[in-house]
Amino acid sequence: MKFIAAVVGGYLIVLGAVFAMQRSLLYPAGKAIPDTALAAAAGIRIITTRTADGLELTHWYRPPADDQAPVLVVFHGNAGHVGDRVPKLTELMRAGFGLLLAGYRSYGGNPGRPSEDGLSADARLLLDWLAGQGVSPERTVLYGESLGTGIAVKMATERPAAAVILEAPYTSVADVAQAQYWFLPARWLVLDTWDSISRIAQIDMPLLLMHGLRDRTIPSRFGQYLFEAAVDPKQIVLVEDGEHTDLYDFPEVPRQVIDFVRAHATPPG
Repeated sequence: MKFIAAVVGGYLIVLGAVFAMQRSLLYPAGKAIPDTALAAAAGIRIITTRTADGLELTHWYRPPADDQAPVLVVFHGNAGHVGDRVPKLTELMRAGFGLLLAGYRSYGGNPGRPSEDGLSADARLLLDWLAGQGVSPERTVLYGESLGTGIAVKMATERPAAAVILEAPYTSVADVAQAQYWFLPARWLVLDTWDSISRIAQIDMPLLLMHGLRDRTIPSRFGQYLFEAAVDPKQIVLVEDGEHTDLYDFPEVPRQVIDFVRAHATPPG
């Protein structure tokens, strides 16, 4: 009986620790600050937005080549910061596309603590800022990477845009948590569910979904389930040797992204 009590007690301790630490696990914001010299070299401007709860957040904006070119609003994954995404997106900038890289609460020197409600509100504010720059929804592409796919999907159900691109997406954070912590009732413990599977069918704009078949962080089955639940028009790119963070190492991926954006977010004429 003592052994059973010890096992149960240990299990409950682990359960409590995972519940208490879940936002630190989901949003492991480091202390690294983006290199402004990198931004300047890429023609990127540092812009700021002020949230309703008084936070001043910095984001990176690279204007499009002309006033008819599309702008990709990029919501990155849960590691690193906006500066880490510039190298892989260089070909998109060379294609003339604008980039608006969303800076998250507590990431890259920004204040605050991230949560689903907070990041969603910040994303809305950032889209308002872009609209204020004269970029119409017809030229706006919502781009999500990993964690950021949940933000992109949510925004696509609330705001008009030309298209959505999802890189290594999930059905919901609760589903991924349950797969990773199979020995816990993780699904029922998640505070920020980012439930994309319940929202994806509401998106009535073209969708491009990309996933690596060797992705161990968010296994590709989650992306494929999400794709199956989405409505047309939609297309999927499955990279046979792709893992979680290396899809742009495969030349077909940036080509597919550029072709997709040109087809759906470049005004005629």
